[in-house]
Amino acid sequence: MPTAWSPTSPSRVIHADNLDVLPSLPDGAFTLIYLDPPFNTGRPQTRQTTTSIRSSVGAGTKAKGTITGFKGLRYERIKGDLLGYDDQFEDYWAFLEPRLIEAWRLLADDGTLYLHLDYREAHYAKVLLDALFGRDCFLNELIWAYDYGAKSKNRWPTKHDTILVYVKNPATYYFDSTSVDREPYMAPGLVTPEKVAKGKLPTDVWWHTIVSPTGKEKTGYPTQKPIGILRRIIQASSREGDWVLDFFAGSGTTGAVAASLGRKFVLVDQNPDSMTVMRSRLGPRIDTDFLAGTEYGPQVDFFPPSKPVTDVLDSADATETSTAPAPPATE
Repeated sequence: MPTAWSPTSPSRVIHADNLDVLPSLPDGAFTLIYLDPPFNTGRPQTRQTTTSIRSSVGAGTKAKGTITGFKGLRYERIKGDLLGYDDQFEDYWAFLEPRLIEAWRLLADDGTLYLHLDYREAHYAKVLLDALFGRDCFLNELIWAYDYGAKSKNRWPTKHDTILVYVKNPATYYFDSTSVDREPYMAPGLVTPEKVAKGKLPTDVWWHTIVSPTGKEKTGYPTQKPIGILRRIIQASSREGDWVLDFFAGSGTTGAVAASLGRKFVLVDQNPDSMTVMRSRLGPRIDTDFLAGTEYGPQVDFFPPSKPVTDVLDSADATETSTAPAPPATE
C-alpha cells in the first residue's frame, strides 16, 4: 500500500484527476493554494457533485449543501439566482465548485487561496466565492497586467488576468509583505533617493510580462505562468517549510518556485503533457515523488530527468528583468 500524505512526506507530483486526489488529503494541510483552472471556453465541463460544504442554518443546525454567506443568505440561494443569467458559466461553475470546496477544507487556519481567472469569469466567481468562503474572507483582487501579442482595434485590448485572493480565517491568515521582492518606482523623481534604491512594495496591480515564447523560462506548455508571478504569491503567503498546493499544476511553475523558496508542494494534473514538463523541471529533485493514479503507488519514473529546477529558475530570472513591459508613466 502507498504511504499516506503527511507533513513529513516528500513533495509530490501526482498524475490523476484532482477530484480523485483531494479527498485523500487531510483537513487544513496547506498554507497556500494557488489555482489556475482552465478558462471557460463555453464548452461544458465534467460535472461533479459534492457533499462536503461548510454550512450553518439556524442556531446549532447543520445542513449539507448550504453555506452561510452575505450576512446569512444561503450560498445555494445566491448560486441559484446568479447562475440563471449565464448557462455557460453554470457549466463552468459546476466544474469549479467541488474543487473550491475541497480547497477551503484543505486550507490551514492561516491559509490563503489564490484563484487565477480571466476577465470573462472573475465577476461571477467573486460573488460566489464571497458566499462560499464568506465575504469577510475576501482579501484582494489582484490584476496581472501585461502587454504582449495582438491587440484589438475595435475595443480596448484585454491585457490582464484577475487573481482573486481569499483567506481561510480573516483573523489568523499569514501575510508577510516584507518577504516580497520589491520593484522600481514608476516615478522615481517623486521620491527620495533612499526610496529609489530600496524600491517599493507591489500594489494590487502587477505589471509583468507573460512567459516569452522565445525566452529561457518557457517550457512549451501552452498555459505556463511566469515565475515572477508565483514567486510574489509564495513569498507573501507562506513561510519556509510550509506546504503549497496546486491541483491544476500545468507546467509545474508553482512547484518549481516553491522548491526554490524552501517550501514543500503537492502538484496534481491529469494531462500527460503536464507530467512530461513537470518531470523535466522537477524530476532531478531527490525530495520529490512522482506518483500515478488514485492509489499513489510506489514512485513512478515517468520520464528521464532534465535540467535541475535551480538551473531553470536562475536562467529565467534574467529573462524576467529584461523583457518586462514598461509600466505606466505615472505612479
